[in-house]
Amino acid sequence: MKPIMTALCIALTAPMGVQAEEDEGYNLMEEGARLFLEGLQLQMEPAIEELQGFAQEIGPEMQSFFLEMGPAFRDLMSEVEDWSAYHPPETLPNGDIILRRKTPDEEATVPESGETDL
Repeated sequence: MKPIMTALCIALTAPMGVQAEEDEGYNLMEEGARLFLEGLQLQMEPAIEELQGFAQEIGPEMQSFFLEMGPAFRDLMSEVEDWSAYHPPETLPNGDIILRRKTPDEEATVPESGETDL
């Protein structure tokens, strides 16, 4: 009778021990993730502050640019169906900006999957 009672006690307490280990493991993982994110935040803080200063400095100029160029840019976006059919914009010596269409040969050399070999 005593071995049965011992086995029963072990069976009843074993899941509790496993649950306690799982809870402790979860808490350790949670704590590790929290510490990692805090460290990341501390390292990124100077860059974020610099970016905020830059945004405040350039903000009014960007707003003015979007107000003036927004309608023209919207018209351009509605006319161009596939941007991959064009070369990157070029600025001419007189200040004009042009978009050159790729030739059929140039379009054929672009990978279909969108992946670029490095």
